[in-house]
Formats: sequence, C-alpha cells, structure tokens
Amino acid sequence: MPWGGLAKLLKGQRDALRPGRRVLVRGGDGQPLPKGFDGEDLVIEGEQAWIASEGRRSLERPARLIRIDLGSGRLEKELPLPLGWRATPGKGLGSNKGPESLTALGPGDLLLAAQAPLLQNQAWEGISLMRRRPGEAIRSTGALDAGALARHDGVTELLALPTRKLLMGLKRGFKPPDEWTARLELFALPDPKGPPVQPIIGWDLLDAGLPPDNWEAMALGPELSDGRQTLVLASDDNFNPLQSSWVAVLTPRRTASCTD
Repeated sequence: MPWGGLAKLLKGQRDALRPGRRVLVRGGDGQPLPKGFDGEDLVIEGEQAWIASEGRRSLERPARLIRIDLGSGRLEKELPLPLGWRATPGKGLGSNKGPESLTALGPGDLLLAAQAPLLQNQAWEGISLMRRRPGEAIRSTGALDAGALARHDGVTELLALPTRKLLMGLKRGFKPPDEWTARLELFALPDPKGPPVQPIIGWDLLDAGLPPDNWEAMALGPELSDGRQTLVLASDDNFNPLQSSWVAVLTPRRTASCTD
C-alpha cells in the first residue's frame, strides 16, 4: 500500500492528509453494489482488491468475500464462505459479527476472522479463523483466544506481520452508553487442529493515548527516518455525532535495552 502522503506528513513536508483516487465498487453488471454491502476490510493485490463484507444473517445482507478490479471497481469474483460461517438456524456468523478482518499471509493467501465466536460455539472455543490458499476453497484454520468478550466486544482487525508467522490483533470493546476499550495483541499463527491461541503480549491503546472510540482498522505504515516501523489505526464513527473518525500513527519506543 502506498503511504507517500502520510510519509510526507510524518516528515513535516505536508501539513494535512489529502484523499487519493476513489473507486465506486460495482457488481459484475456494472451497477453499484446494494446499500447492504458492508465492506469491513480489504487486501490489495496488484490491480485487484479482495473485500470482506459483514452480514446481517439475511438474504438481503449476506456475508461476502469478493474481488474487484481497482481500475473499474467492478466485481470479478466472489468466493463462497464455508458452511460453518453461513447463516442457518442457531449457527454461523452472528448479525454484524463478521467477516470482520481480512489479511494476506502471502500472494493469494487470505486469512479471515469473525468478530466474535460463532453462534454454534462456546466462548472458550475462541474467534474462528478461515484461510484461503491460492486455488483452494476457504477452510477453517484454528482460532484466537476470545478473552472476556461482552456483547459489543470483538476482534475488529487482524494484520499479518512480515514474518507471516505472527498476527497483530485489534480488540475493541463497548459498554453502553459511552465506555470504550481498545487493545492491541500479538498472536502466533494458530494450529488448525489446536486450541485457540493465547496472545503473546498485549497493550492497552487508551493508556497509550488513543481517544476512546470505535477502533476498527489497522495497517503497516511508512518507516520513520530512523528506520522504525509505523502502525496506522483508524476508527469508525458509525455516523454518530458523538463519535469521531480518527487516524492514529503508532511506533515502538526504542530503549537502550533494545538490540534489534
């Protein structure tokens, strides 16, 4: 992903971010996708992009994974989600609970995550992950520890780190009327047949200075002039005048004890 504008802002060469080119996402017939399409995450691969759309357990608003052409915005391909994620009585993804996250483990190698445990699963069974290797169907690939998730909590973003063996997870929580939590956690890639993986380490993002809000997006950003990697986070205001859409840039602090 190009970060030229953000890199210049961080270096003091620009005082604001400016929107880039916009693409209207269309169906294969060239018509705009229906309003029920709720794009939650995307992975860009050359001139194409995969987009995960969250569902509402209805025929009008199903959960979807599609690939579009970035030049025209038109739908090129749609992959069927596995049976365990489909909305059937008492089973599948909950309404507005996924697929919430999409990240790439390699070219054409996609990892999807639900936001909360599937309806047929217990909380201890964790957050379901699905993987689509090039040329294969989407299959279960283990789970992440869910922790003490409440009704409005969940994993809102996953990011495969360059090692491809580590995942950064963003957990967002909400307690009505206005209490938010946000936590960043590092996971090893799960064993498809193993128990839900526990976080290796975690950080409270509100303690780190982020405003309490609906943090949902995450990507690797540009490197700083001293070589440190940045992490870009974004929040969704839900069209609520009491919330804001934020963009935050994080970078690790390097102390004298650090050798790498």
